[in-house]
Amino acid sequence: MDALPTTRTCAILDRDGLQALIAALAARGYQVLGPVLRDGAILYDEIAGLADLPAGWTDRQAPGRYRLERRADEALFGFAVGPQSWKRFLHPPVETLWRAQQGEGGLLFSTAAGPSPRYAFLGVRACELHAIAIQDRVFCEGPYPEPGYAGRRRDAFIVAVNCAEAGDTCFCASMDCGPQAEDGFDLALTELIDETRHAFLVEVGSAAGEELLAGLPQRAAADAERAAAAAVVARTASQMGRRLDTAGLKELLQDNPEHPRWSEVAERCLSCANCTMVCPTCFCTTVEDRGDLAGSSAERVRKWDSCFTLDFSYLHGGSVRQSARARYRQWMTHKLASWIDQFGTSGCVGCGRCITWCPVGIDITEEAAAIRATLPEPRGEDHGGH
Repeated sequence: MDALPTTRTCAILDRDGLQALIAALAARGYQVLGPVLRDGAILYDEIAGLADLPAGWTDRQAPGRYRLERRADEALFGFAVGPQSWKRFLHPPVETLWRAQQGEGGLLFSTAAGPSPRYAFLGVRACELHAIAIQDRVFCEGPYPEPGYAGRRRDAFIVAVNCAEAGDTCFCASMDCGPQAEDGFDLALTELIDETRHAFLVEVGSAAGEELLAGLPQRAAADAERAAAAAVVARTASQMGRRLDTAGLKELLQDNPEHPRWSEVAERCLSCANCTMVCPTCFCTTVEDRGDLAGSSAERVRKWDSCFTLDFSYLHGGSVRQSARARYRQWMTHKLASWIDQFGTSGCVGCGRCITWCPVGIDITEEAAAIRATLPEPRGEDHGGH
């Protein structure tokens, strides 16, 4: 793992400095969101200060398993990733698109209620930065940007955290998506904790980040502290619990739609859609039109959907993908192959959530390896990079 960039401004914050960072964001009108301990998991929600962070907790993840454990120290970010991603805030699970009300002159249409909060995200991991960048392509680029997402994304302030803990299901290094945050942030933290210190090396990633940092209690980072931060990231990269071979993977999946492995995994798959709900890049939705019994008002609501549901591929006459085999093949082939045709990158960032939160422990890296093991090596590019 390369050393941290020497061209970026780096400073050291202590715990009081991090508290000041949160307070400064709130004072600027941001709704500050970060990791919190709730319902037996580490989730993302509004925070007011360090007391809200999961100090001294870590997570233990495996296929179909997630457990919290106490750490031997009081690290604030000493865990991997939980069931939620920042997608929940930028691309909400339920969103009203418009409302219509019967008035004296006919129907009166209005868009959804007022502007969304200005979000500040604290604790965004490198894989999640890549996931946000992928959704930016989907929702912000092209001739028809999605206005709700674009507005929330434009106003967001991002404080990244370089990972100091790799989960058993993590494989971001295989996808060139981590564990070090390289761009896409305003500020990036590396937590430095041992018997003598608990501090945070801060890298500046934008003019807004530089302006905010200038007002915080800080000091310049020494070379030894830069080296210590780089060592944290290097150690995490060596601890990846999974690996995905991306060389020729696009061609491997697209050229083998009838491989017997699709039937084998379908025997285990519940089509529950957990993998798509926890995925930080999946963006499929459906819409519902609702009206009151009096016929005086109506609204259109957009909700997250999944390619694992029968209704998602419903056309006149029935669902296009009626079997679990077809639906799993669609999801995995789209995520790792046809996504590249659409958006120029893989749709996977290696966060491992789909493995951890699958009730039967299906492992996307294992499925790809199983197909590869039975076939000649495909001639194709490595599509792990984002």
